[in-house]
Amino acid sequence: MLRVAVVGGGPAGSSAAETLAKAGIETYLFERKLDNAKPCGGAIPLCMVGEFELPPEIIDRRVRKMKMISPSNIEVNIGSTLKPDEYIGMCRREVLDGFMRDRAVKLGANLINGTVHKLEIPSSDKAPYTLHYADHSDGSVAGVAKTLQVDLVIGADGANSRIAKAIDAGDYNYAIAFQERIRLPEDKMDYYQDLAEMYVGDDVSPDFYAWVFPKYDHVAVGTGTMRVNQARIKELQAGIRARAAKRLEGGQIIKVEAHPIPEHPRPRRVVGRVALVGDAAGTVTKSSGEGIYFAAKSARMCAETIVEFSNKGQRVPNEADLKQYLKRWDKQYGATYLVLDLLQRVFYRSDATREAFVEMCEDIDVQKLTFDSYLYKTVVPANPLTQLKITAKTIGSLLRGSALAP
Repeated sequence: MLRVAVVGGGPAGSSAAETLAKAGIETYLFERKLDNAKPCGGAIPLCMVGEFELPPEIIDRRVRKMKMISPSNIEVNIGSTLKPDEYIGMCRREVLDGFMRDRAVKLGANLINGTVHKLEIPSSDKAPYTLHYADHSDGSVAGVAKTLQVDLVIGADGANSRIAKAIDAGDYNYAIAFQERIRLPEDKMDYYQDLAEMYVGDDVSPDFYAWVFPKYDHVAVGTGTMRVNQARIKELQAGIRARAAKRLEGGQIIKVEAHPIPEHPRPRRVVGRVALVGDAAGTVTKSSGEGIYFAAKSARMCAETIVEFSNKGQRVPNEADLKQYLKRWDKQYGATYLVLDLLQRVFYRSDATREAFVEMCEDIDVQKLTFDSYLYKTVVPANPLTQLKITAKTIGSLLRGSALAP
């Protein structure tokens, strides 16, 4: 019987483990911190709620309105195109991750509360991989040294993936997300009942955006940048705090968080019988910085490929088999990543182009196309006249942005 180790118990690892366990494959799911609360905006698209069968209690807030706020503080309201049952889900990662991990265990995955320190690569195609790990089930930080032998390994252990290092998957550039969780007075929290805000400008991020996202009883206020410098991050966080100051008056910081975000896929995502998924593989999108859905989806596709090519655990898939997951992934989402990368390069390059971008977001057709693409992860084809109008609007905004640029 096939034995698979999934390293990392976030949405990616849990999705992979669930799919494998459902197929009757012997699955070991490693997670270092079972109460982990990853720093994250926590936004998930509507399609994830349905696809991954997430219950209502996982969603803290249903955001139906979005404010895009330009460098000069021009506000554009987005959301009028949403149907009554459409929303962006806001969740706390500790709640979402815990639910998905527990479900994988209920379906048969073996949960190991442990830190994988080393992956021993076998000398032959048939020999097993050996994981060296510290078992924390006794409650200690150091844990008890143990080993586990498996046929396949899925690395779902994030941007600083030890599995990626073990297989020499190559490096990638990464951004830093910094976030404060702020508990607001009741009247201020009411304002964010079903509203999220995105701020753009050099003062809040030179290459990304800043956000105020509502959660259960607080807001997440943060920023991201590829310029990985502690002093700079603090300046940018001060920038978003200043821009949103009136709306955050009387708020109390209850948690401060920071985390690396991959900027592009790793050079190698499958090596031998080891596959990388989620942040470890580099599935975060440009422009929007979205990672949760794509992490879970990449892991599920990887696990489905293993189930298929192992004949539900009867044979050991090889590297060529595992690479089918990458071919399917790139075919389904390659265009999405290219478009979002282009948008980031074009619209986030100066405050003038950011002003143009926010102005463009006023257009109802642009809003509908953007929301539909985000909520359902399909680039919804507009009719030719609408598409022509959006293209003309984009070109006009770009020209205006270039003309305004110093």
